Amino acid sequence: MRIQKLNLLPVVVAALAMTLFSCKTKKVATKPNPPAEAVQQETPVETAPVEEKKEEPAPAPEKPNFNFKNIQFEFNSVVLKTEAYQILEQAAREMKKDPSARFILNGHSSEEGTAQHNMSLSVDRANAVKSYLVNSGIDAANLAIKGFGETKPIATNSNEQGRALNRRVEIKVTQ
Repeated sequence: MRIQKLNLLPVVVAALAMTLFSCKTKKVATKPNPPAEAVQQETPVETAPVEEKKEEPAPAPEKPNFNFKNIQFEFNSVVLKTEAYQILEQAAREMKKDPSARFILNGHSSEEGTAQHNMSLSVDRANAVKSYLVNSGIDAANLAIKGFGETKPIATNSNEQGRALNRRVEIKVTQ
């Protein structure tokens, strides 16, 4: 036995045609326009006068405090001490309050070692502070460095306590 293929296309078209033509179409009822007398004129609605909001002046930006503590270093080291991070974070916050302010980072050392080594060490310490500040979002162009070596002590170099105070970087505003 052979199964014949049915061609369904004519059947579908016929069913569709019967559906379309057997339905009655509905007419859309339109509303008649109201008589001209019945049309109401719009009357303007009175509104209360709009009060202009007085712009309150923005609060004055907080004035930065550029009086920073010195960044202390260990003997013969350019590595930032743990205590330095809090000082540097505060310095970065204050510096961001006035992005146009320029600073000089003065590096210092104690008098242990040769003058040449101490000068190099003081410059490297200033660069360590600059790197931290730049990584915190301070524009490098606003930070200059200068090394003084052992030439400007703030304490005696005759004992360890004084020498520790001399191993420092000072952050000074130049404007």
